[in-house]
Amino acid sequence: MSIAFIFPGQGSQAVGMGAELAKAYPAARAVFAEIDEALSQNLSKIMWEGPEADLTLTENAQPALMAVSLAAMRVLGEKGVRLPDTIAYVAGHSLGEYSALAASGALTLADTARLLKIRGRAMQEAVPVGEGAMAALLGADLAQAQALAKEAAQGEVCEAANDNAPGQVVISGAKTAIDRAVALAPKFGARRAVLLPVSAPFHCALMQPAAAAMRAALATVEIKAPAVPLVANVLAAPIADPEEIRARLVEQVTGMVRWRETMLYLQANGVSTVYEVGAGRVLTGIARRFDGIEAKSVGTPEELEAAASTLAA
Repeated sequence: MSIAFIFPGQGSQAVGMGAELAKAYPAARAVFAEIDEALSQNLSKIMWEGPEADLTLTENAQPALMAVSLAAMRVLGEKGVRLPDTIAYVAGHSLGEYSALAASGALTLADTARLLKIRGRAMQEAVPVGEGAMAALLGADLAQAQALAKEAAQGEVCEAANDNAPGQVVISGAKTAIDRAVALAPKFGARRAVLLPVSAPFHCALMQPAAAAMRAALATVEIKAPAVPLVANVLAAPIADPEEIRARLVEQVTGMVRWRETMLYLQANGVSTVYEVGAGRVLTGIARRFDGIEAKSVGTPEELEAAASTLAA
């Protein structure tokens, strides 16, 4: 049976993340320093000391989450964990797809940091604050969520944005349409509908300006074939060709994150264990909802040492 590395997305950030790794491992400190230099910003100070409002800003949260993931990956590499030898696939939730690409050698660390800074800023600026929203539908499946979104739209944007797990779908769009969807949710099988504390309506058609910005930004960087296949968000299937990766990253800005299908693909292709590399345990929790998959987190020195002892070649 095979192993996959998965990488968290926005919402997993917390003040203090990565500080233990930096304290314990020179290799992790080097990653944080390299990202600070690439961004001409003391991002690591915001990560470790806050304020939380600054860390939560999309343009900071996205490269910061990547930084923790790649710091952990750098240390794992020093301890003998080699992707082609021990890992069959990589995947990442939304911005985590960039972390997965950097971890697999498709993007440089500096390019990834700069791309995520641009991505975060462009996503934030695509829709004026207060005009977009996202809501989690608990207990509804994708078909129910899509039917709800269609009824609630009334000429506005309202779409399924994240199909995370059985019974957990997130919708995104215009604030007024999302409010209508929350009110209508019980009619479409949702046990609860919860507005999410996000600053923009990610992964829907309202993000088109951000997709255009990413098309321009991605055209300026080199993308190599990853060391192991990337299971892409918008396909829930593996890709390795650099030009397809470039195109799918643009599509991903407005497209739905097909995470439930990603987990099912990994499971169907022999993956029995996933390691969530980076901050938080959101994807670990989701993975445990899939029978037959063991999920582990790699975000603290203790977790990292345990993973390395298991995985090192």
